[in-house]
Amino acid sequence: MKYMSYWHDSATPFADAQDGPVTGRVDVAVIGGGFTGLNAARKLAREGVSVAVLEAQHIGAGGSGRNGGHLNNGMAHGYAEAKSHFGAERAHALYKAYDRSIDMIEEVIEEEGIDCDFRRSGKLKLASKPSHVAGMRASADLLNREVDPDASWIDKADLKGEIGSEAFHGAMLYGKSAMMHMGRYVQGLATAAHRHGALIWEDAPVTGRTRSGTGWELTTPKGTIRAERVIAATGAYSATYPKAPLSYFRRRIISVGSFIVATRPLTDAEIAATMPGNRTCVTSMNIGNYFRLSPDNRLIFGGRARFSAVSDQQSDAKSGAILRQSLNRIFPQLSDVDIDYCWGGLVGMTKDRFPRAGEADGMIYGMGYSGHGAQMSTLIGQSLADIAMGRPDSNPLAGLDWPRIPLHSGKPWFLPLVGVWFGLKDRLS
Repeated sequence: MKYMSYWHDSATPFADAQDGPVTGRVDVAVIGGGFTGLNAARKLAREGVSVAVLEAQHIGAGGSGRNGGHLNNGMAHGYAEAKSHFGAERAHALYKAYDRSIDMIEEVIEEEGIDCDFRRSGKLKLASKPSHVAGMRASADLLNREVDPDASWIDKADLKGEIGSEAFHGAMLYGKSAMMHMGRYVQGLATAAHRHGALIWEDAPVTGRTRSGTGWELTTPKGTIRAERVIAATGAYSATYPKAPLSYFRRRIISVGSFIVATRPLTDAEIAATMPGNRTCVTSMNIGNYFRLSPDNRLIFGGRARFSAVSDQQSDAKSGAILRQSLNRIFPQLSDVDIDYCWGGLVGMTKDRFPRAGEADGMIYGMGYSGHGAQMSTLIGQSLADIAMGRPDSNPLAGLDWPRIPLHSGKPWFLPLVGVWFGLKDRLS
């Protein structure tokens, strides 16, 4: 078993990072080399804006290369809950923004010739308990009626053509959802941004940020760079940076571990018995699972196996053992299939689980995707580029208040208590 991301291991690393020290002056500096930051850099460079990307490790090292590979439309919340929170007009616009971001991913892939196995697969949200069916069916009807005509309900009797498991009692189908190879997409974005003129430094974490005239000076172990505008695209990994440069975000982002295993490639017979529909799948539990087939037919199976903000080999191994138990429970026919990969990563959660993008503390920012970043980050990255160029109207999250989380400074000490609460909700649901 390899304790590393399948997406990293099966993609060609970015080869065009800057060799020399971090130096010079640019119009915009982007902190973070994931989907958000690279989409911002790509758009800025295409429009003639000088831009530099400062990545703390390597391209796609964070959430962009450590996720489950889903591009699911819809929000972390139910649409009805979003309507209650924001009102009908804002909830409708936000739901449509997720749709638009998946469309935009498809457009970027086509424009830049990125080979990343993008496919409109559709998503199943699977009812894990009989008691979940009525509410989920009502949610599917509401979506279909008000905002998503491609959303529908599948009865338990009709699930056999979709998934080879007796663990579920029906499912919501989101027809616009997609999947792709995340490692190849993020490397393709970096290559495209570089081709259009962006400077990209790896192993260059920002350790300091100070005012310099009308702009900023950013300090890294490799040197300093000056920029008129700064985009923070660090997401869940904001807490891994020194406090001072990103303290505003550390107090508002909760970094939560999400863990994933990938099997050996399945045979055609195993696929037919397990995932005949070949869609992305998520379960309806608060502490649930998500899964899909990889381009080479591995079952990629993940979940919040433990409420931890640590992802290292020891933590990933503990979580991988829990995921194996869940996989066997859902798909007992795969109980003897080897696990080839086990990895973890951090998900950036906000207190209300809605993402945020805008301007604060002298920076432009986009983060807090709360488990839906792979799909939303492309649109947000391009919106951040628009803001940097004085065009704020494309930001679907404009104007959302983002108060700090009381008693939180970057290390979420309260996660075990959250896990207990969600576990209790799952037992009682």
